Amino acid sequence: MSDNSPSRAEDIERDVSGRVLALRGEDLGVFFRPRTLAVVGASDTPGRPNTAVYRRLRTWAGRVGARVHPVNPGRDLVDGEPCHRSVADVPEPIDVAAVLVGDPAGVLDELAAAGARFAVVFASGFAELGDEGRDAQERMGRLALDGLRVLGPNTNLNAFEEFRDDLDGPAIALISQSGHQGRPVFQAQELGVRVSHWAPTGNEADLEFADFLRHFADLPEVGAVAGYVEGFKDGRTLMLAADHAARRGVPVVVVKVGRTRDGASMAASHTGKLTGSDAVASAVLGQFGVTRVDGLDELLDTSMLLARAKPPVSGGVCVYAISGGTGAHMADLCSAAGLELPELSAGTQKALHEWIPGYLRVSNPVDNGGHPVGDWRGRRILETIVADPAVGVLICPITGAFPPMSDVLARDLAEIAERTDKPVCVVWGSPVGTEPAYRDVLLGSRRLAVFRTFANCVKAVRAYLDFHEFQGRYRSAFPDAPRTPSPAAAGARRLLAAGPASEHTAKELLRAYGIRTPREELAGSAAAAARAAAAIGFPVVLKGCGPDVAHKSDLGLVHLDLRSAAQVREAYRRVTAHPGVDAALVCEQVRGGVETVVGLAHDELFGPTVMAGLGGVFVEVFQDVAFRVPPFDEAEAHRMLAGLRGFPLLGGARGRPRADVDALVDVIMKVQRMGLELDGVLAELDINPLAVLPDGAVALDALAVVHHG
Repeated sequence: MSDNSPSRAEDIERDVSGRVLALRGEDLGVFFRPRTLAVVGASDTPGRPNTAVYRRLRTWAGRVGARVHPVNPGRDLVDGEPCHRSVADVPEPIDVAAVLVGDPAGVLDELAAAGARFAVVFASGFAELGDEGRDAQERMGRLALDGLRVLGPNTNLNAFEEFRDDLDGPAIALISQSGHQGRPVFQAQELGVRVSHWAPTGNEADLEFADFLRHFADLPEVGAVAGYVEGFKDGRTLMLAADHAARRGVPVVVVKVGRTRDGASMAASHTGKLTGSDAVASAVLGQFGVTRVDGLDELLDTSMLLARAKPPVSGGVCVYAISGGTGAHMADLCSAAGLELPELSAGTQKALHEWIPGYLRVSNPVDNGGHPVGDWRGRRILETIVADPAVGVLICPITGAFPPMSDVLARDLAEIAERTDKPVCVVWGSPVGTEPAYRDVLLGSRRLAVFRTFANCVKAVRAYLDFHEFQGRYRSAFPDAPRTPSPAAAGARRLLAAGPASEHTAKELLRAYGIRTPREELAGSAAAAARAAAAIGFPVVLKGCGPDVAHKSDLGLVHLDLRSAAQVREAYRRVTAHPGVDAALVCEQVRGGVETVVGLAHDELFGPTVMAGLGGVFVEVFQDVAFRVPPFDEAEAHRMLAGLRGFPLLGGARGRPRADVDALVDVIMKVQRMGLELDGVLAELDINPLAVLPDGAVALDALAVVHHG
């Protein structure tokens, strides 16, 4: 095992965070099916909000078999039932307490003292109002240390919705930080989509997205988890929960708002400037196989397909249409999304032409001309397409209702879906949506995946294939690694503890971790610089050096291709005239290669974050970079690079020599180890440019930023 390998994901819980990161599944099982429910602030006064809430909670408790205890110091009875004056008067242990009072602090203290397990706080006016509200919310979260887990504040009644129990098949479990944004997924039950749970996390003083994700991933009825997220509470808990879901094989689909929010500026490095919270969050989601979508309609459609569809037997997609134009349109969208449209086998095409006129295309897309779907031939065509081994997914766009053809086609598709493990996706293009073929036949099928737009269908299929490709490699994604720091760690900490780091110091750090740099010497005089150049060998590069000097090229502090002692001495005098420059770095001049950047920054949510991409002047112009959060392995680092728009440059585009991608990956892994071992000391690292040569990679420049305090 390489010394560069990170620790396993499950070790984060013990080694990094120092606190319990996720609830055990049976704990949240009690929340959703409690034995006892206390309602603090219960009322039966007509017209009062608390009255409607209490009655709704009482109805929910009846469905799940919970005993209800109203609590209100001003009431003896609520709706004819005895009412307790305080939480302490409830005669049995409280599993869940719904807190309907505007200032919940005192009630929560009482609940903690009484040993209650869960409290749901509906009140708002906490972190969303500023520092004072944030302090009150943090105090609420600390009650978890006493054993009371809190949902909210600023949550709602979505956890206590009535879910349809007449739908079968794998269900979607929903997590939302805004109740209204989750409602379209919940209401999809009217379209035949099973929904089993809804966790409205609100401000997440205690219970968070990650807690519910981990719980839902353990439930056998859950086929996929859908989430609407405004912000994650803790990056490490998210990673653990996403890792748990991935290992359980449960797909996760989220809308994560905040794409345009600026990330916090981190000192002067390119890495810090390019590390925005959303860019890193998106990378982490992809790293753990979570599908990110933009719209609530996509959230529903993609979750539905991932919940229902079994793993693919092939990555090939076949488009089958009753119109050549429809098939061509769908084929364009599939190809643009990177979906493979394999040519059907000669045997399949021959069989199809028994029922489809010979002048129509049957290679893929398949155009039947319309009429064959109206009789017995339609079923035979579908059976033949689905049986082709190259076909992993069948997509059938029905552009509009055209009885009787569309009615028969819908019926045949529903029956074929029951007889195959291959996903059968149908796009019902009619804007009406009241047709029996759609409402009764297509939506009545628990095996079909039914969409209303071409685009959502294609995106969902792309997500389905990507998720299962991810699943195929993920179980071995985190190699075991030594739990002790590398020999370089202690020396690196001492090096950085000396104060602000110059380029020379940053390169010493790189060399300590085995990252190659040019031959170089630090010179404190013009004569020393000339001697260093002679020792290294002309031509050389001379740079101004100082602990607070960044972006040296912009300041005229880099002199290239110096070929004599006189040129070196003159360059030394020029750079040392600049404020903050107290020495010069004389370096071997390295030619050729692809200029890349590898960096490390501390993301406020996820901690140490590794960045790689095109470097040199391109890093700020194109911002063609990718992020990963430790731990990840070498295969993930390769995927990180393969996703860059400029990746073909590394492969030798336009006659250039191929760059040593393995050497670049080696640098990425060593920077990752620095991030894990030097967290809290090394705030940022920016290697730019890192020249990737045909044989090896050389760090031509580096900037290290030390944590203050």
